[in-house]
Amino acid sequence: MAPPESADGTEGAEDLLALVRWPGVVGWWERTWIDYLLTGDEARRAQGIDDLAAGTWELASWTWRDTTKLDLMVPDAYFSVSVYFDAEEKSNGWYVDFRRPFTQTSIGLDTLDLMLDLVIESDLTYRWKDEDEYDQGRRLGVVSDVEHRHVQEAREQVIDLLRRRTGPFEDRWRTWRRDPGWPLPVLPADALTAAVAAGQSERSPWTATSIPRRMDTQNSSSD
Repeated sequence: MAPPESADGTEGAEDLLALVRWPGVVGWWERTWIDYLLTGDEARRAQGIDDLAAGTWELASWTWRDTTKLDLMVPDAYFSVSVYFDAEEKSNGWYVDFRRPFTQTSIGLDTLDLMLDLVIESDLTYRWKDEDEYDQGRRLGVVSDVEHRHVQEAREQVIDLLRRRTGPFEDRWRTWRRDPGWPLPVLPADALTAAVAAGQSERSPWTATSIPRRMDTQNSSSD
């Protein structure tokens, strides 16, 4: 399932899109999320859901730190799977975000996190996370009834993939390594103001590199 090389820096295949971020990568995140990370203030965490429902959320610059994050996104699926690597390049399991299926636009990808998460340990035990946020999102109309049904189906799909150790849960993703020679990706100056249109991104901030070759090399020795 190794995706072919892509000219725009994402890696694509019929069944997978892989994105990478690592310490030093600068992006834009919800200010309430940043405040919560820095302070642990649960009130700021809850405020983020209210802001999302009201359409009044505010973005702020955030520099990624501590881990390398490999996001594995399945087209048309209501979830994505992340693998985190620490400073020693060790992976300790998976993290699943339930989200709207992504669409490609003229400046990148468009999706929406639906707040429900699943934490999976290396021994394949798992626990559901942020179900309170998800319930609040449903009450406020952020998650529609139709989306809720899709999420319920996606929960079963994820557990089935995990049990079969296939797709994003194949061992090879845990043995993947980022090429240390990749340049740091930089967002365009107009990332927050550029007009967005449907279609293939021509200005992706992601680095154009040969990730699949490194994946294939890892696979030949581990899978």
